[in-house]
Amino acid sequence: MNENTGTEKTDEDSLYIEREIIADPGQELLRIDKFLMDRVANVSRTRIQNSLNAEAIKVNGKKVKPNYKVRPLDKIVLIIPKDIGKSEELIPEDIPLDIRYEDEYLMVIHKPAGLVVHPGTGNKSGTLVNGLKFYLDKKDIPVMAGNSLDRPGLVHRIDKDTSGLLVIAKEEFTMTHLGKQFFDHSIERTYQALVWGDIDAGEHTIQGNIGRHPRFRNKMYVFPENDEGKEATTHYSLIENMYYVSLIECRLETGRTHQIRVHMQSLNHPIFNDVKYGGDKIIKGTVFSKYKQFVFNTFKVMPRQALHAKTLAFIHPHTKEKMRFDTELPEEFQAVLARWRNYLSTRKRNEL
Repeated sequence: MNENTGTEKTDEDSLYIEREIIADPGQELLRIDKFLMDRVANVSRTRIQNSLNAEAIKVNGKKVKPNYKVRPLDKIVLIIPKDIGKSEELIPEDIPLDIRYEDEYLMVIHKPAGLVVHPGTGNKSGTLVNGLKFYLDKKDIPVMAGNSLDRPGLVHRIDKDTSGLLVIAKEEFTMTHLGKQFFDHSIERTYQALVWGDIDAGEHTIQGNIGRHPRFRNKMYVFPENDEGKEATTHYSLIENMYYVSLIECRLETGRTHQIRVHMQSLNHPIFNDVKYGGDKIIKGTVFSKYKQFVFNTFKVMPRQALHAKTLAFIHPHTKEKMRFDTELPEEFQAVLARWRNYLSTRKRNEL
């Protein structure tokens, strides 16, 4: 890295870049913002200063002020938001938004299943971010002082066919501060999922590196020996056992792409009706046609994976208040649970 050594951890699916830079032994004293502008591509001084104020940049493990002068062999670790496109490329669209909380710094949105979070290859429009752009432009929210974030700031994502809560940053300090909370694993996120099979009561943990599937690049994969991919940890516990399927709560420690979906598949408990990871097949149950028809009809009730981002908790970057949000399971998810409960109840009555 020019005259400096360092490593960069970038995830093609991440919204942030995590970088480590070690100053050269002969490094002259230089303000940290100037130092980093020379070594981090496409980053403004404002973005660096926001990151410093959000404690997303540390030197030798400590917070420093923007006027700190880098010294020889200083170890600098930083987390910066990726630039996911210029605002002029974003098409504002009048898409209904289910806003659960909003202030001048951030919003908490409930995303329905079927809605893509942000534009990408094959979907330049019709996404949550297109709707957010329209909403914020309509309200004529001014660019705040010291802010270079001129589009809705995605702090994290959930899959197109997963429903639930997302936090959106309106200005760059908020985005960077929340991003640091994600990297520190201090943001609390719980999901509810309906998975195939019996799940034992109690607390369970899955640890297994996740990366792109060696053959099928549109899928993720748990590497058996943890020698590839990125470290991933999911904690889960049983909410309700319905013999054929189980309703579980999942708590993410890390936030890898498709993490819950691929972790549960690795245990042979794929999420119900998850087409990509095998949950759209009968994993447990009888071969009788009546049962098969019941399952296929239940797939039709909720034609997507049974996964919902239910709760979200974080420290507000400006007020320092602990914010906590909870959302109900969607109607189709509740309908699927009701069908399974009824089926299990009927089965038990027939056994008496």
